[in-house]
Order: sequence, then structure tokens, then C-alpha cells
Amino acid sequence: MAQAMKIAIVDDEKDMRQSISQWLALSGYDTESFGSAEDALKTLGANYPGIVITDIKMPGMDGIQLLKKLMGLDSALPVIMITGHGDVPMAVEAMRIGAFDFLEKPFNPDRMSELAKKATAARRLTLDNRQLRKELSDGGQIMQKLIGQSPAMERLREDILDLGQADGHVLIEGGTGTGKTLVAHALHAVGSRAGKRFVLLPCAAMDEAALMKRLFGPMDPDDSRLPAIEEARGGTLVLEDIESLTDGAQARLLSVINDQGNPPETRIVAICNLQDEGKTCETALRSDLFYRLAALRITVPPLRQRGEDILTLFTRLSEQYADEYGCDAPQVSAQEAAQLLQAPWPGNVRQLINLAERAVLQSRRGTGTIASLLMNDHEDMQPVMTTEGKPLKEYVEAFERMLIDNTMRRHKGSISSVMDELCLPRRTLNEKMAKYGLQRSDYLD
Repeated sequence: MAQAMKIAIVDDEKDMRQSISQWLALSGYDTESFGSAEDALKTLGANYPGIVITDIKMPGMDGIQLLKKLMGLDSALPVIMITGHGDVPMAVEAMRIGAFDFLEKPFNPDRMSELAKKATAARRLTLDNRQLRKELSDGGQIMQKLIGQSPAMERLREDILDLGQADGHVLIEGGTGTGKTLVAHALHAVGSRAGKRFVLLPCAAMDEAALMKRLFGPMDPDDSRLPAIEEARGGTLVLEDIESLTDGAQARLLSVINDQGNPPETRIVAICNLQDEGKTCETALRSDLFYRLAALRITVPPLRQRGEDILTLFTRLSEQYADEYGCDAPQVSAQEAAQLLQAPWPGNVRQLINLAERAVLQSRRGTGTIASLLMNDHEDMQPVMTTEGKPLKEYVEAFERMLIDNTMRRHKGSISSVMDELCLPRRTLNEKMAKYGLQRSDYLD
């Protein structure tokens, strides 16, 4: 879940601080104000979740001195400088030191909002990349995001651990929303390249000219980045939606792959996201490129094939959203659990994430049910679900396991508290926990 961006306003004039804050608040930003650079430095620092707008001329520590301090703490923190009329040389100096941009008084509020939008977008990308690098430095941490005990997920984790140790290129296939990009992160994190560069390129998000330039170069003179194929040298280059590459781009990529030798200097992980029925990645790519990329292959299972994982994921997600929105997570009835298990889930995990958030918001208002949300998502679903050959016993057991798991986590492994809430004698609870593979030690702090 994306972190909300803040805007720190630093100005010794109270009216100016209030004016900027009010305008940015109307634009939807969360602001905090400081009357001096010294006060601001008590809060601002590395990984500050937002940007800074500061006046240059202030008593005590001025804006330029504050900028130097902030650049020393976090050189990627966007700082927008407010300058007086005629202070352009000072603004140029600020840009040299590392300021994001500057506004000259009297400034246009719309221009300020535009700069704030660009700066917060840049900051969010920086913080997301830092978090990703942190996760990639710990393969175990990112593997924990691949939640589920279904045979399909156990097999997926084993494939990731096996293929992560290899050097060859990898093709990841699967439906939309199944988590293919997360699998690519995990492949890098558990392998020998974990400490090297990880570059992600969404091929479908650019036109052919922009994609060829970003992938192979040459870059524009004002772009400080290297071409992706160079930027990822020694590490991993992930190409999302590889099937969107034109014939020319495919031929160029194949040439680069052939020139790399074996083992390849840069590992390519290709993600194929075909949604058209009857079309495969093999038919979408030229055969010589396909077989170079598909030497190692992973297929990410659709959510509908993951059984009880659906309930586990829904519970975890709804608890996370409930914590975010400051309310209780919705309670799942036995019928709703069966419906969650039976839903077709064409949008896979991404659809389940959206459903969990809507369920929490709906529960906070005290209206609606999970079943009604499912009906809205799948208009062809009926209120009473058919079992499609599955005995009712399997749905009851899945719901029972989820209920005990949730209660154990809520009470942090306190057997007596779980017994009281579920009205179960100790022997029965012990038998059910053994049956479902639940260990009390997993719930202790």
C-alpha cells in the first residue's frame, strides 16, 4: 500500500506558511509547518515520507543552509525553494546544491501544486525503490510475501529457490494479477545476484521509440540514466509484458542475449502476461528468442487453484486494511468462506486485494456483506453456491481452519482464550489444530 506523501513547509512568516498549507490541503496534500529551519531539522531527515518547500531568506539558519543540511541527510529528498524577486542567482546556487526546483515570489499557486505533484511522485519512487532494495537484500523476507500452503504455492516456492540459484534467463508466465512481478523480485533475492542491480522495465507502458531508447540507448543528453541493458549489468533485468515487444525490439534483444555469452553477464527475467484465449507466449515471440528466454520457466498459479490460500490471503489483507483504516476487520461467515473459495477470480490476487479493501470500508460503515461484494464482482454467481464436485465437508474444514488460525493469532497463542471464544474443550481444540497443521508456537510473540 502506497505511503501517503507529506509536504513540510518551512517559512518564518506565519501568514505565508498558512497560505501555502491551505492551498496544498485543497489540492489533497498532507502538510506540516515549521517556523524555522532549526525546528524543521528536528523532524526532517533520511527517508522523510514527503517533500520540503522552504523560503530561502529566514533569520538564523537560512534556506540555503537548510538545503545543504537536508542534502547531507538524504540527497534524494526533493526540496523546492521559494525565492524573492531578484534572487535568481541564489536560486541557481540552490539548484547546484541539489534543490528540486524553485518558485519566485509572488508565485502562482497552480505552479506550486504542479511542482508538488512532480516532487512527491519522484519521492514516492525513491522510497519505493529503497524499500525494494531492502527487501531484496533479504530473500527470506520477500519469500514470506508468497503466502499460502496449497500444493501450487509450495511448488512455486520450490521452483523459485531452485531457479534462483541458476544463471540462465527465466520466463515467468501466468494470468493478470497472479503476482508474476513479485516472483521476479523473489528470484533475484534468493540468488547469487541479490546484491547486484535489479532493473524493472514495463515494456507495454512505452511506445516503440521510447522503449528502444530506454532499453538499448542512446539516452537523451539530459537523462542521467544508463540504458536498461547497461544499468542492469551484472544483475537482473526484468522485462514486464515481453509479448508487447515489436519484431525489431525482439531481434535486437536476441542479439544482445547472444553476445552475452554463458553464463550471461546480465540475467533477463521475462514476464509474459497474455490474456487472449488461445494465445501463448510461444506464439507471441519469435521462436529463437522464446527458446533463449524459456530455458528456465515458471508458471504462477491462478488464485482459483490455490484452495484455502484464498481464505488465508483474504484474512491477512483485510486485517492490514482494517489496521490502516482504524477499524475492525469484517467477520467471515461459513457461507461467505464457501463463496470466497468458489469464486472464479479472473483478476486473481489483485482482485482479492481490492475486495478485501472494499470489505473493510463497507464493514466500517456497518453496511453490506462480503457476499454482496462477490456478487457485484461476479454477476453470474448465485447466492447459494454449487460445490462443483467438491464435498461440503471440504468447505467446512477450510472455514474451521481459518477460524482457529484467526483466533489463535488474535490471542497470540493463548489456548485458554481461544477455547473461551470458540467454546471448545481443550482436547477438541488440540485435535483440530493437529488436523489442520496449526502449531501454537507459530502464534507466540
